[in-house]
Amino acid sequence: MTHRERWLRTLHFEPVDHVPDEEFGYWDNTFTRWHAEGLPEEVNDNSIADRYFHFAPRVHVPVNTGLMPGFELEVIEETDKYRIIRDGEGTLKQEFTDGTDTIPRFLRFGIESRADWEEKFVPRLDPTDPARYPDEWDEHVERLNAADVPVVVNLGSVFGRFRDWMGFENISIACMDQPDLVQDMMEYWVYFITTLLERAVADVRIDAGAFWEDMCFNKGCIISPKMFREWLTPRYKRITDFVRQAGADIFYVDCDGNIMDVVECWLDGGVNTMFPVEVAGGSDPFEIRKRWGERVLLLGGVNKRALALGRKAIDKELAGLVPLVEEGGVIPHVDHRVPPDVSYNDYLYYLRRKRELLGIPQPRHGI
Repeated sequence: MTHRERWLRTLHFEPVDHVPDEEFGYWDNTFTRWHAEGLPEEVNDNSIADRYFHFAPRVHVPVNTGLMPGFELEVIEETDKYRIIRDGEGTLKQEFTDGTDTIPRFLRFGIESRADWEEKFVPRLDPTDPARYPDEWDEHVERLNAADVPVVVNLGSVFGRFRDWMGFENISIACMDQPDLVQDMMEYWVYFITTLLERAVADVRIDAGAFWEDMCFNKGCIISPKMFREWLTPRYKRITDFVRQAGADIFYVDCDGNIMDVVECWLDGGVNTMFPVEVAGGSDPFEIRKRWGERVLLLGGVNKRALALGRKAIDKELAGLVPLVEEGGVIPHVDHRVPPDVSYNDYLYYLRRKRELLGIPQPRHGI
């Protein structure tokens, strides 16, 4: 069974030889700790780690959905402790330079008015720009259509990217004070992504579409479920219906935090797969399955905090998930990037136990 067959059959509740062996990733500080505990120094980013730990891959349709061109990177000020930069998305921020992974201090955002959106961002989101597709497109099409791993297309964000470009407080206020602006940006994204992907949808056999939102915290969603359903759900539906023309019927959303109040809003928009199901943030994979049954698919759901508590906690966490995984429609992995409070040896133990309990073959070479 190829990994593509295994991935698709798992997410269609069909029998498989074993569930796919996948993980989310690691913080930079985690690599730093693990290098001192035995991880080879050359394993220093998530893509290298995926290969080192022998995780099953996916391939992505190579279409650029970002700002083109990006804003010019500028260093405004730099000291021994921090630097202030304007990044490629027009955000002015202070980054600390002591080597720790911390959220930057945001000083100013790229979109502060309708004029910023229309004059600075819309021109950078031209879906007809030929540079968004690689010159060797026909070669990529041939490779993707012959792939024995899942083929995924990036669908961007209906809300999350605008949150980044405006800032959390600013977009929250704008939803009340400038709802027309927020909805105009969302509507433009639907136009942008469906226009941009016309060629890809026509040429490529696509297995899944991927959204990125990160619009929830541990108390729930930034906006109300009512606003979500009115503003976002129908726009997701237009995008997912469009991409289904290429054969895709799996659409996953990357959203941390507590998603419980908006799962159904996503489902009704055609987004049927929740990722990474952050238990530590308030999401509950068991309750999600109980409420929505086989309508919902799950990627993730292993509480990262259990990995930091030692082997008994790891055993308990995995044993609890086994019945859910055996129902189908679930690919279990850590519910966010592995933090540096997890030791390398305990992480290796987690991988071994996960593979043992779920019948995933241990790699013949290496870890």
